[in-house]
Amino acid sequence: MLLAKSKRQMKDRARSAGARTADAVDARLPLAGAARSLLRKAFPDHWSFLLGEFALYSFIVLLLTGVYLTLFFQPSMAESVYTGSYGPLRGLRTSEAYASTLRISFDVRGGLLIRQIHHWAALVFVASIGVHMLRVFFTGAFRRPREVNWMVGVTMFLLALLEGFAGYSLPDDLLSGTGLRTAQGIMLSIPVVGTYASFFVFGGEYPGEDIVSRLYPVHILLVPGLLLALISLHLLLVVHLKHTQWAGPGRTGRNVVGKPFFPQYTAKSAGLLFMVFGVLALLGALAQINPIWDYGPYRTDQVSTGSQPDWYVGFLEGALRLMPGVETRLWGHTLMWNPLVPGVLLPGALFLVLYAYPFFERWITGGPGERHLCDRPRDRPVRTGLGVGALTAYAVLLLAGAQDVIAYVFDVPVHALTWTFRVALFVLPPIALVVTERLCLALQARERELLEDGEETGGVAQSLEGGYHPEHVPLPAEKRYVLLARELPGPLDIPAPRRAPARTRLARRLRSRLSHWYYRDRVRPGLTPEQEREARELLAGPCGAEDQRAGSGFWKTKP
Repeated sequence: MLLAKSKRQMKDRARSAGARTADAVDARLPLAGAARSLLRKAFPDHWSFLLGEFALYSFIVLLLTGVYLTLFFQPSMAESVYTGSYGPLRGLRTSEAYASTLRISFDVRGGLLIRQIHHWAALVFVASIGVHMLRVFFTGAFRRPREVNWMVGVTMFLLALLEGFAGYSLPDDLLSGTGLRTAQGIMLSIPVVGTYASFFVFGGEYPGEDIVSRLYPVHILLVPGLLLALISLHLLLVVHLKHTQWAGPGRTGRNVVGKPFFPQYTAKSAGLLFMVFGVLALLGALAQINPIWDYGPYRTDQVSTGSQPDWYVGFLEGALRLMPGVETRLWGHTLMWNPLVPGVLLPGALFLVLYAYPFFERWITGGPGERHLCDRPRDRPVRTGLGVGALTAYAVLLLAGAQDVIAYVFDVPVHALTWTFRVALFVLPPIALVVTERLCLALQARERELLEDGEETGGVAQSLEGGYHPEHVPLPAEKRYVLLARELPGPLDIPAPRRAPARTRLARRLRSRLSHWYYRDRVRPGLTPEQEREARELLAGPCGAEDQRAGSGFWKTKP
C-alpha cells in the first residue's frame, strides 16, 4: 500500500511540475495555442496540392546528399596528376575539383550513388517548383491575398535555377566548362560592365583560377540558405492565409474543407516523403546521369560534341542558337545582340512578367475582394491561353537547344532546322493561345447547356407533334455546385474625364482595352435569381458577398 501510494504521489508531482513548466513556457512563448491550431488546421485533400511537397522533399534530399558530398569534394582549380582507380584517365593532368569528383564516383563508398541521387533530386526540385507554379497560375491561386507568396515562389524558382547551374559547373568537366564558357559570353555582351563582371566572377582572364572556389560557397551556403529561408516564409504564409481549394459541396470562399494536419494529413505527407526518397534512390542506382569520366576534364580549346545543358536552362540554349549573330556599333562600343537578347533580356523579361502578372490581372479585373476558391482553367480562357502559349514557346526553344542532335539523328540540314524553329517561335504560341481560348469557351458553352437542360439520359421522348427529343435529368447536386461556384468577370468600363491629365486618360483607356481583350469572350450562364444569389454566397470571401458586388463584375447583365 505504501509503495502504491508513493507511486501515485510521484506521478502527481510529475504531472504538476509538467503543468507548471508548460504554463511558464506558454506565458513567454505562446506555443501551446499555436501548436493546437496548427495540428487541427485543415488541408484540402486533392492531389494537385501535393506538387509543392515534391519540391520540399526533393530539397531535403538535396541537403542530405549535399552534406555528404562536401566531405570529399575539393573546390580548387589547381592542377594535379590523376592517380585514382579509373584507368582510362590515370596519369592525366586535371584540376583538383575534377579529380575529387572522380574520387567520389569511384573510390568513396557509396559516392557515385549519392552523387547521382543528388543530381536527380536537383532536376526533380526544379521541375516540381515549375509544375507547382503552373498549377498556381492556371487556377488563379496567386490572387489577393497571395500575391506576396507568388513572388516568393518566383524567387525560389530563380534561385533554384542559379543553384542548379552552380552545382552543375563545380566538377570542372568538359560539359560544365562549355556551360561556363557560354555564361562568360553572356556576361561580356552586357554593355559597359560586361568585361568587369567577367573579370570579377572568373578572377581574371577566362577561365581564371577562382570560378570553382567562388561557385562552391554560393552552391553550398548562400543559395541553400536563401532557399531555406524562403521555403519557411512560403509555408508560413500558406498557414497564415489558409489554403485555396476546389469548389465542391460545403466549400466556399470563407472556409477550408479538408483533412486535419495531424494525424491524417501528416500520415499522407510522410508517405509521400518516403516515396520521393525511394524514387530518387532508385533513379540514382539505376539511371546514369552526368558521367563526367566520359567527358574528360575541361580544356579551353575543346568542346564536347552534342553538348546539352540540363533541361531547366535548355530554353536559354535554344534562344542563343536561334538569335542571328548581329551587332551594332554605338559611341565606340559594340553591342552583340546575340547573346545579349537571348541571354540577358529574355530571362529578365520572363521573370519580370512572372513577378508582375498578379498585379496586372488585378488591375484589369478590378474588385477589392479576396479569392480563396480555385479557378478552373476553362473559366479564364485568356489566362489559360497565355499559359499554354508560353509553354509552347518554351517547348520550341527547348527543342532548338538540341538542333544539332536533331539534325544528326533525322539527317536534316541544320540551317533549315534553325529557320523552322525561328518561324515556329513566332507562329505557334499565338496559335496555341487562340485554340486554347476557343476550347475553353466551347467547354463553357457545354456547361451552360448542362445547367439549363441537365444531363442526357440516353432515352428519347416523342412530343405530341410527333417530334423526338432527348430526355434530360437535372444535374447532380455536386456537379451543379461546381458549375455555380465559378467567377466569369466582365470587362471594365473606365471613363476618362476630358479634364484629366493626358497621362491619366491614356492609362484608363489602356486599362479598359486590356480588360475588354481579356474578358470580352465569355459564355454567361443562364441563371435564375436564386442561382445568382447562391453563387454569390459560394464565391464570397471573408468579407461576405459584397466582395462580388464591389468586385469584378461577374453579375453584370450586359453581354
